[in-house]
Amino acid sequence: MSTIRDRLRTRLVPSLLTASGVMLVAVGLLSYTGPVDAGVPASPPPATAAPTPVLTPSPSPRPTFPPSVEPSSSPSPSPTVPSDRVSTRVVVPALRIDLPVVKPPGDNSYPLCNVAEYIRELGQPGQGRATYLYAHARTGMFLPILDASKVNNGAAMLGMLVQVFTSDDQLFLYEIVEVRRNQTSLGDAMAADTEQVWLQTSEGPRGTPGKTQVIADFLLSGPADPADAHPVPKPVLCG
Repeated sequence: MSTIRDRLRTRLVPSLLTASGVMLVAVGLLSYTGPVDAGVPASPPPATAAPTPVLTPSPSPRPTFPPSVEPSSSPSPSPTVPSDRVSTRVVVPALRIDLPVVKPPGDNSYPLCNVAEYIRELGQPGQGRATYLYAHARTGMFLPILDASKVNNGAAMLGMLVQVFTSDDQLFLYEIVEVRRNQTSLGDAMAADTEQVWLQTSEGPRGTPGKTQVIADFLLSGPADPADAHPVPKPVLCG
C-alpha cells in the first residue's frame, strides 16, 4: 500500500493551468444547474485579475482499500464492467464536498438539491470515457467548486483528488487537471476517449448560461466498503 500513498501524496500539489473556452451544446442540462446562494455574482471576474488565493486545500484523506486487494492503476476499461454500474457518491475531500449521486428524472426537470446527478448519455466509471456529474452551486453541494474557480481560474483545485463510488461497491480515484469557466457545451466531455470524471456547477442564478467545469483524470480503482458506496440520498426539490 506504500505505493498508493506515495502516488496520492505527489498529486496534492496544485500547478497553474489556463482554462480553455470552447463552444458546445448538449442535452439541455447546461442551461439549468440552477440558482446559487445569495450574493454569488452572475458573471465571473475579469480573466486578468489574479488576487491572492484565499482557498487553502486541506489534505485529502487516503482512501482505504481492502488490504488483500491491490488497486488497479490502469485507465483502460475492464472487460467485466457491469452494464448496470452507476455512480452513487462523489467526494472531493479538499473542498469538503461529499454528495450522494442519483439517477436524474427522465423528464428533463430542474435538478434536485442535496444530491448530485449524472448525465445518462455519457459514461460511468470504468467505461473508459467521461463520467459527468453535476450539482447546484449551493451550500452543502458544489458551491466550493464555484468559489474556488473564481481565484486564479481555479488553480488551487489542480491536483486535488476526486473520489467516485459506484453501485457495485467500487471506488475510483481521479486527479483534477483542468478547470474551465463560462462553459456552454458538453462537446469535449462527449468526445472523451479516456477515463475521466467531469464535475459541473452553475455560475449564477437560474438561467445563467455559463457553467464551471472541473476535469479530473483517472488514477486508481479498487473495492470499496459497501457502506461507503451506498449513502442514503435525501433529495429535495429546489426552490
